[in-house]
Order: sequence, then C-alpha cells, then structure tokens
Amino acid sequence: MANDNTYDFLISDENEVMLILYSRDSAPENPAVHLDAENHTVELYRNPEDALTLQYVDSDIFTKLAEDETLLVCEIQPTENPDETEIIYAYEAVIVE
Repeated sequence: MANDNTYDFLISDENEVMLILYSRDSAPENPAVHLDAENHTVELYRNPEDALTLQYVDSDIFTKLAEDETLLVCEIQPTENPDETEIIYAYEAVIVE
C-alpha cells in the first residue's frame, strides 16, 4: 500500500518543477498551490474537499516555485508489477498567494 505522505519534486528538462505523489481517491478540480515561506511548506488544494500540506520542501525547489505561476502535478498508482507505476492524474496547479 502506498504512503499518502510520500512525494517528490523533480525539475524537468524545460526547467519546470514537477510534483510526483500517489493518487488520491478524488479527482483534482481547479487545483491550486499556496506557498508558505515561513514554514517552507507547499499546500496543494486538489479540490474543495482535498488538500495536502507538503513539509520540508527543499530550498532550491521552494525558490523555483516562488518564481513560477504553475506547478506540474503527476499522481501515480502502483501496478501489479512492483517495478512499475501508472499515471492516474497529470495536471497543472495554479500557484496563488
């Protein structure tokens, strides 16, 4: 079973930050991101009923996000093959104040 709190940030070849995390039960709807500079956390609002707080975000990633307008999000789910995952949702979340 995947851990709901497991996530990772990557920087794409286009120098965009991408968040990878395990998929949730509900679909994203008008997703948005709030950056909490004081606590170095990222709050992802997937839909009106589902929000995640990502703690201990690396300083370089946080600085890059502060300069961007959107965050690419890729939600994955394990498959029957333990070496593979399936993309369930891929979307852009608007970074808001």
